[in-house]
Amino acid sequence: MQETVLITGGSGLVGSHLTTLLLSNGYRVRHLSRNKEKGKEVEQFKWNLVKEEWDSTSIIGVDYIIHLAGANVAEGRWTTQRKKQILETRIAGSRLVAEMVEASQGSIKGVVSASAVGYYGIDYKEKPAIETDEPGADFLADVCVQWEREVKKCATKVAILRTGVVLAKEGGAVPKMLAPIKFGVGAPLGSGKQPMPWIHINDLCNMYLFAVQNGLDDVYNAVAPNSVTNQELTNQLAKAANRKLLLPNVPAFMLKLMLGEMSSMLLTGVEVSVDKVLKKGFEFRFSTLTSALSHLLHKI
Repeated sequence: MQETVLITGGSGLVGSHLTTLLLSNGYRVRHLSRNKEKGKEVEQFKWNLVKEEWDSTSIIGVDYIIHLAGANVAEGRWTTQRKKQILETRIAGSRLVAEMVEASQGSIKGVVSASAVGYYGIDYKEKPAIETDEPGADFLADVCVQWEREVKKCATKVAILRTGVVLAKEGGAVPKMLAPIKFGVGAPLGSGKQPMPWIHINDLCNMYLFAVQNGLDDVYNAVAPNSVTNQELTNQLAKAANRKLLLPNVPAFMLKLMLGEMSSMLLTGVEVSVDKVLKKGFEFRFSTLTSALSHLLHKI
């Protein structure tokens, strides 16, 4: 019997890729978003995170919900208003997902929700972070804690994927880093030594599919098994693009002046373990940065 997956935030970078993957694996897919878009190949339903309202017909026949919705943390300075939006969109969305599960009266078999490795905070740890580690004490860590706490209220199986930097050709880190590199002004950020947990978008989407197909019910780190630093990522991106890095590292103080508190996302990081999901049987297609960038840049 064909199963149906409802995706919140389905029109975003990850949601678009995931929709294609699910359809190719025989699933019916629906999107839940603020506005209906023309030309979509899937059914669309509306919800309103401000009013905390959702279309009750959206869950009829739904087997799984994949919850991706939330304001982009990398768009603009973290003003007081922006930080409020980043947090509240995640809290409100997760609360509505829990309402949907309750309204389904047991027909929804599971929820798979996004989260982020920002849960572990910005302080360097001697060992790679594992899922049972304590959260950090900064803004993004607090967002992740509240986000996860809310989605765990869903009265069904809940899998949470703490995601790192998503590498894709259409958006995210790769195009942003590649543009200055191609013009000869790319450079590592700050010391360049900060860890950058990353994952190829195909592997991330496959992990969501894996969570659905295997009924996962826990928290899992969603990053590639071979971690790199910001300097290594920048160097390998330049090499893959056949460019040379000509400038010194971008000083940390300059990023702090330009971006304020948001600069912490770029200047700090922690290494993250994926042993838990590997032990469940998940297999990465792009386990090394070289293979990931070769695939992505070949397609750019």
